[in-house]
Amino acid sequence: MSTAEKILLVEDLWDSISADEATVLVHPGHKIELDRRLEVYESAPENLLSLAELCERLEPSG
Repeated sequence: MSTAEKILLVEDLWDSISADEATVLVHPGHKIELDRRLEVYESAPENLLSLAELCERLEPSG
């Protein structure tokens, strides 16, 4: 199977899973953490890093 065919297969699988969100179980602790993070973002969206800022922080200092 080629890489392109594998990607299409994964996309199809993801689409079939996400189409029925009710069957995807989310651990209650994960839901609480996601809600907390969303609240932090919504209270101050300007605090997000740009992609360039993130890459800069991740680069090893030398």
